[in-house]
Amino acid sequence: MASNPKGKLYLIPIPLGDNDPMEVLPFTVQRAIESLDHYVVENEKTARRFIKKIAPEKPQPSLHLRTLNKHTEVQEHRSMIQPCLEGISVGLMSEAGCPGVADPGAVIVKLAHELGIQVIPLVGPSSILLALMASGMNGQSFAFNGYLPIDKSEKKATLKYWERLSLERNQSQLFIETPYRNNKLMDDLMQTLHPNTLLCVAADITLPTEYIKTFRIADWKRNKIDLDKRPTLFILHKNA
Repeated sequence: MASNPKGKLYLIPIPLGDNDPMEVLPFTVQRAIESLDHYVVENEKTARRFIKKIAPEKPQPSLHLRTLNKHTEVQEHRSMIQPCLEGISVGLMSEAGCPGVADPGAVIVKLAHELGIQVIPLVGPSSILLALMASGMNGQSFAFNGYLPIDKSEKKATLKYWERLSLERNQSQLFIETPYRNNKLMDDLMQTLHPNTLLCVAADITLPTEYIKTFRIADWKRNKIDLDKRPTLFILHKNA
């Protein structure tokens, strides 16, 4: 007898904040949620809340959720997508934005490819791309660098390195910080970067409080903004 066809791994984007999911997600995401009962998620509580918002008729007891985060053991990964090998499709969700991008879900996507499972990325908000689109900086060459070092001297050296790279390669440099450290980071940027270096600050992307501005460092010193506890993406690019 022929073996059952494998299920698929759907990469399900999540809104970047607590707004109506259908304001930022296409109906393909809603249809996927309505059809799936097995999920790999970063946070079970927020995943259940999102599923209830987008598919309120879906019975919560029917859901099978496995949690994937920095504490998950490698040996658990295969069991998370075992349903795919049994013909049952699985949804992969980040805590916010697109799974697999600045997100632990990439390890599950990699494993799916190794096991011959079809991976289907669905359209949704990515803070990285949305910030870059709105920054006016180079969208042809850019790098997402994740978090800065915590150590002050290492942080300063890293910022100066990214600044030099942006000039030498004409490459926009994207990075993030833990939201409660954003204001301190802005102070560090003012003290470390060249006055003519461009800095884009993109906070609360897609939310009613969205704030996206690009100024030179010299201009940012005259345009203070409170970023405390606001999810923010930063982009720098040094001019010649």
